[in-house]
Amino acid sequence: MLNLRVMAPNRIVWNSEVQEIILSTNSGQVGILPNHAPLLTALDMGVLKVHYDGQWSTMALMGGFAMVDNNQVTILVNEAERASEIDPEEAQRTFQTTKENLTRAEGKKKIIEANLAFKRAKARLEALNIT
Repeated sequence: MLNLRVMAPNRIVWNSEVQEIILSTNSGQVGILPNHAPLLTALDMGVLKVHYDGQWSTMALMGGFAMVDNNQVTILVNEAERASEIDPEEAQRTFQTTKENLTRAEGKKKIIEANLAFKRAKARLEALNIT
């Protein structure tokens, strides 16, 4: 088993033993099983998949870092939402709005801001398995 702890600035999002996790890193997805080699990696905005008690759970992570060592996985994130905390209708509306804003954005700063909002909205939909 792995001891997984996901921490955001304002709360502990997850703290329990799990069988497996899949992380969205800056270089792609990484699967973590018990006895994984030590690892320190940056996280992209994306989905964390957690396998525990024979089922999968997902959450949207908004960037951060993950450290794996001796079956301890510590994830520090800017923000995290469990799929069960996300309103599907609101997430779809936000995704459409951010997609439209991205296509209309002009100037380097506005494009970067629109892209970040779009990636955040997309991660929330992916956590719900809506794409």
